[in-house]
Order: sequence, then C-alpha cells, then structure tokens
Amino acid sequence: MKKYVKENLLTIVGVLVGALAGFLYWKFIGCSSGSCAITSKPINSSLYGAMMGGLLFSMFKKPKSESA
Repeated sequence: MKKYVKENLLTIVGVLVGALAGFLYWKFIGCSSGSCAITSKPINSSLYGAMMGGLLFSMFKKPKSESA
C-alpha cells in the first residue's frame, strides 16, 4: 500500500486538489438555473474536478526507466 501511494502521490494530490477546486467552483460560481450538467450539483462538480486534477497532475509524473 505504501509503495502504491508513493508511486502515485502526484496523481493523488491532483485528485484532491481538483475535487476541492470543483467544489469551490460550484460554491462561488456554480449554475444559478440548475440546468448545467456539471455545475448544478456539488458532487458532479467535485467529481469532475477530481478527474481533471488527477489527469493534469499525472502528466508531470516521470516515467519509470527499465533497467536490463
């Protein structure tokens, strides 16, 4: 478990930051009419932010080098 967390720490941080950013987006900007698919509910906005944050932060992960 510790090895998995250590190897994927950047992605995990990205998911957490993205979820927080998605929630804050819903809280302060959001969708006043309720017809917006992503920003109408806090769970949708948080999950979308978590996904985007994880993808964004995982781009900066260094690839493993294979030693023969």
